[in-house]
Amino acid sequence: MPSTDVSPGRLLLLDSASLYFRAFFGIPKTLTAPDGTAVNALRGILDFTSTLTTQYAPAAVVACWDDDWRPQWRVDLLDTYPTHRLDDAGGEADTTDGLLGPQVPLIAEAFALLGIPVVGAPDAEADDVIGTLAELWDGPVDIVTGDRDLFQLVDDEREIRVLYVAKGVSKHDVVDNAWIRSRYGIDASDYVDFAVMRGDASDGLPGVAGIGDKTAAVLLAEFGDLDGIIAAAHDTWSSIKPAVRKSLLASGDYIAAAREVVAVRRDVTVMPELTGDPDVDAFTAFGETWGLGGATERALKALSS
Repeated sequence: MPSTDVSPGRLLLLDSASLYFRAFFGIPKTLTAPDGTAVNALRGILDFTSTLTTQYAPAAVVACWDDDWRPQWRVDLLDTYPTHRLDDAGGEADTTDGLLGPQVPLIAEAFALLGIPVVGAPDAEADDVIGTLAELWDGPVDIVTGDRDLFQLVDDEREIRVLYVAKGVSKHDVVDNAWIRSRYGIDASDYVDFAVMRGDASDGLPGVAGIGDKTAAVLLAEFGDLDGIIAAAHDTWSSIKPAVRKSLLASGDYIAAAREVVAVRRDVTVMPELTGDPDVDAFTAFGETWGLGGATERALKALSS
């Protein structure tokens, strides 16, 4: 279990891949180290972390990692998960002209030097690490991501929120249950069933034909959850419209598999020590080597306070 030395302070969980992809595509590739290596994603994610750490003053920060970005057990359940990201050899396609890959180990090294543990788990995505740490932590949790999948973890009673950076870190949304209800007309606890019906092309989820956000929300409001919706679809006297009923009944296998695929695991094996201090000298030298400029000082100031 995580260390309890700093609990019940706030835990800041970084969806690392979501953030470094966002940094890479949002910050000019002309930012390079003295040897010419692109460092835009590295500098960007460090500044993201510095900004949010300064703003929210967490007791601990964890960089949650994709040890397996496409776990086989999820593929076995749903073979479309997410096939659009595969290259011809079956690996993850590179859409960055080879410029991001060399930065990823540097990002992990930078976090380690700053005292931020980099935590992954076998056969698990960062989402599953985040779900597990949020479950174990005895205190408020902020999850930093640009992906909607993690909305399912929002829990007002336990003070678990998502800092949603789809519009940028400086303009991020603080997602609680009221935000989700305002945006989608559902509660966070309904988000898995909602996402299964609506579908999500970014995760290879085809959804149920004819069901979008509004119809999914209406069905959940009336029948409670997917189990109730499926039961109503089998009831010819229910209020479900014929076309939607037909789609639901034809999608039984998909729905059963997708509910398991979409659900974030909260039981992966993680044994991180969540307290740590920056190695100021080593990180300063690292910053000089990789030409991080002011990002070095900003990170040390944020993580040392």
